[in-house]
Amino acid sequence: MNNEAEMKYEGKIGEEVKENFIISLKDIEKKAPKLYGIKSGVEGLDDLFFTTKIINGKPVKESLKGYPAYSVINLTGISDTGKSLMVEQFVVTQASLGNSVLFITVESPAPFIAVSLKERAKALGIDYETIKDRIFLIDAAYNSELRESFLTLQKTVIEAIKEYGIKCTVVDSITGFFEEKEMLARGVVRKFFNLMKKWHQTAIFVSQKRSGHEELSAEAAGGYAVSHIVDCSIVLTKFVITKKYEENIFKKPIGELVRLFRIDGCRLCGHDTSTRIMEITETGLVKIGLPLFSLQTGKKEVEEK
Repeated sequence: MNNEAEMKYEGKIGEEVKENFIISLKDIEKKAPKLYGIKSGVEGLDDLFFTTKIINGKPVKESLKGYPAYSVINLTGISDTGKSLMVEQFVVTQASLGNSVLFITVESPAPFIAVSLKERAKALGIDYETIKDRIFLIDAAYNSELRESFLTLQKTVIEAIKEYGIKCTVVDSITGFFEEKEMLARGVVRKFFNLMKKWHQTAIFVSQKRSGHEELSAEAAGGYAVSHIVDCSIVLTKFVITKKYEENIFKKPIGELVRLFRIDGCRLCGHDTSTRIMEITETGLVKIGLPLFSLQTGKKEVEEK
């Protein structure tokens, strides 16, 4: 190729790039979604996400009153830390507010999820009969084709979104789609993330930790693939009190279980950065409590007004 031909070729490529891949912030802003909160159904959680307003020339923090809308959230932790309870509370709460919700179950067959959702509704004081026609299940635990073929699952999800007007989606758990294939985790998560974004879903991906992972990190099966791709990561953990100083800090006797909660990051909005006490009540509800520093110092949280 001579110099003249090269210049024409490079000019053509440059025009294509300018036309197809570059867009101004001014233009893309027209398509940007509004930032607002989606209720989690978890006591003590919704005020931990916030936006900022300018008042008298100064930035002022304002509660978002829920998860950021259209975010994809990674909820990770070892077993029995409350992950499934949290997503069930989210599903039931959103259905009670009139929103259609999709629950993709990978761990437990759909009939057992139905039982759990009914119990969560009763614990929240929500009439199950008024919400069950707004909750839709995709049973990837029972149907191996849905686990093995993303194209089949994608088609099924899109069909549900179109037919039932789905606004929120839960995947419990995302790690079930790359069991024993953790090298593929990043690609799998990226496909799910893009699917949720394209169809404007507020989504929660539950991801399982292995026992070897650091408990308060966002790492899960598949490494950091999930947390690096999603918009927000929430980490749950637990431990048993075995030392006297732990007994003094947590005001619980040796042998008692303590659960902890932390928002590990959120690229869409501001968030609380503290590690907090988490409780699972006798009726099976997750509640988020005080930050650890308030227990250690004896100081109560000061709410910003």
